[in-house]
Amino acid sequence: MAAAAPPPPPTPAPEGFNDVPRGSTPMGYPLFSRIRLAHPTDVPHIHKLIHQMAVFEHLTDLFVATESSLSSTLFTSPPFQSFTIFVLEVSETPFVEHLQCNNSAYPPTVKTHNLDLPIDDPERDLFRSNGGDAVVAGFVLFFPNYSTFLGKPGFYIEDLFVRECYRRKGLGKMLLSAVAKQAVKMGYGRVEWVVLDWNVNAIKFYEEMGAKVLQEWRICRLTGDALNAYVNA
Repeated sequence: MAAAAPPPPPTPAPEGFNDVPRGSTPMGYPLFSRIRLAHPTDVPHIHKLIHQMAVFEHLTDLFVATESSLSSTLFTSPPFQSFTIFVLEVSETPFVEHLQCNNSAYPPTVKTHNLDLPIDDPERDLFRSNGGDAVVAGFVLFFPNYSTFLGKPGFYIEDLFVRECYRRKGLGKMLLSAVAKQAVKMGYGRVEWVVLDWNVNAIKFYEEMGAKVLQEWRICRLTGDALNAYVNA
């Protein structure tokens, strides 16, 4: 029997292939995201996110919330029956612990994003999640409301915020989609929120998500002294 032919020489790697920066792949720079229910240990991060949102909206004069006030009011009822928060986490390595998650109220949602460039997060250590590799990148806070016209409950989104360095990566869409998906799952009729009229980027984003901006409606609010004046009414 004739001897087998020797194997062909290995194909040389394409020029520059071995020079791919650490953390990148031929597909780009992977970013792994996860949306999960918040728990009380997230309050310090949530408080910092709300403050950053107040700065972005030029409303820091209205920001008086403390970690203590958030802790005592946000986790008093089961998820989706009252105030509910989804926390958005990101990591340079895949999330694996979600496979063992036994939270039947809302199993975490995970996704992989292939980015053209790595993200420089100057606040990575400040927002590190529970001492792991993941960092908190954003959140959405919502609660049930009711439409008498539809005869159905819905969700009202009080806040949706993504930290600046993680914007325009599809993460805000993930948060809004998570709330809308939960509303559909529960048979709710709609999801509502408000947007500042000068925030044209947000308005465009919401319209692209299928939302209708109701120009004819105005917000009415009683708060502070105007509200307290009714104590003896």
